[in-house]
Amino acid sequence: MRRVSVLGATGSIGTQTLDLIDRAGGAEAFDVIALTGHSNVAALAEAAIRLRADVAVTADLSKLDALREALSGSDVEAAAGPDAICEAASRPADWTMSAIVGAAGLAPTLEAAQQGRCLALANKESMVCAGDLLNAVCAEHGTTLLPADSEHAAIFQCLRGETAREVERVIITASGGPFRGRTRDQMRDVTLAEAVAHPNWDMGQGISIDSATMFNKALEVIEAKYLFDLRPDQIEVIVHPQSIVHSMIGFADGSIMAQLGPPDMRGAIGYCLNYPERRDLPVDRLDFAKLASLDFHAPDLDAFPALRLVRRVLDAGGAAGAVLNAAKEAAMAGFVAGRIGFLAQADLVELALNALIDEAARAGQTLEAVLDIDQRTRSFVEQRIAQGIEQ
Repeated sequence: MRRVSVLGATGSIGTQTLDLIDRAGGAEAFDVIALTGHSNVAALAEAAIRLRADVAVTADLSKLDALREALSGSDVEAAAGPDAICEAASRPADWTMSAIVGAAGLAPTLEAAQQGRCLALANKESMVCAGDLLNAVCAEHGTTLLPADSEHAAIFQCLRGETAREVERVIITASGGPFRGRTRDQMRDVTLAEAVAHPNWDMGQGISIDSATMFNKALEVIEAKYLFDLRPDQIEVIVHPQSIVHSMIGFADGSIMAQLGPPDMRGAIGYCLNYPERRDLPVDRLDFAKLASLDFHAPDLDAFPALRLVRRVLDAGGAAGAVLNAAKEAAMAGFVAGRIGFLAQADLVELALNALIDEAARAGQTLEAVLDIDQRTRSFVEQRIAQGIEQ
């Protein structure tokens, strides 16, 4: 039986991962080592009992008693807090899904990478903030790193059997989110409810807002650089409203290879779970007659400045990605709380980059340096929000 752990088991990616594990035989087919979640202890405990996990961990220390109560009568160990999540991630497993949202997933991901097995990476922030560091840890411990984002899973599949010298460009597709086609002025008064209403994908609140601002695509550009050892000029973004083509590779001979599939994250997750094999997955099969057409167009960099700002991060290197990510997360929290408007998110990220990017580039990518710049960036953004400065 394969030993598996799911970090971020109660989020969108985590629950879809558990769905595939259940469909593949659940506790009868897998030895579930650890499940972690944030504050939804009821869902975490139910999954841990159902799958007979060794340990269930909530990130919220105040929820430990509630988790213990929910697990009473079972053999599942309960734990809480960031240190407990890292401990759970360090337990030997053959396959780990890293699906904790945000920079909070970096330390547990690095712990899981030290197990020398297979790491499915849905926590793109780990690569964005510390791609060189994570790659080095995986190389040192012989860990197979599988990208679980649909775009990067597509690139990974297109590159199987190819060599790096044959790759001319990588084309990452973007749905454009709920505000595709709107100008910057037309997005000035959008609401939280509008921002989370993604037209194609069923995702959590944070990822949906990132899609609405297209910061998700900015993070994916950085992630692609580190995952596939690309130069910044090799990475392109194209808007593809149907979300059927997940990414494309352009080769030196002018040919293009694309990976297509329905907008269902279980396709990418299932590919990682079954790698190197392909097995039946509960996703829709494409009917090209019904699709009729696939559309592509260039992104609007004025309406979505995230795709402009990311180029500064790529050029700077070091821990510059940690500045962009931390500023984006802090600004999003301000938007969700109703303290700033939708457009102010990108404005605050740009202000943070102006203030901190040079220092972050020099700092390098040790865990300590990344965590330090992360916290200082969040403090910077919070201060700007508190001062009422959005522009």
